[in-house]
Amino acid sequence: MSVLSITFHSTKNNIEEWENYMDESLILMTENLMDVSKYILSEVHSDYIEEGKNYNLLLIFDNDELRDDFIKSELLNIAERVEKKFGQEVMIFNTFLNPKKSRL
Repeated sequence: MSVLSITFHSTKNNIEEWENYMDESLILMTENLMDVSKYILSEVHSDYIEEGKNYNLLLIFDNDELRDDFIKSELLNIAERVEKKFGQEVMIFNTFLNPKKSRL
């Protein structure tokens, strides 16, 4: 199992537009990903963020190779689409999670 966490940070001014985009486009893109075995799309609650809002897409792959292939192709496509629509108003942060033990 291989996991990738993608955090999207939306500025305060774009939260409603970003949430609409997630509901209409991001979820559809995620549903159509062939190599993703499971995913969780979450709104992130944090007491420390006041200048916008974070959302997280947790993607679970069967192995590291599938995750690497996703990063080289699909993630670039998603990032380009988000940047084209939102510019600097939505930032994307990737975190590679390498499970040591899991009970999923």
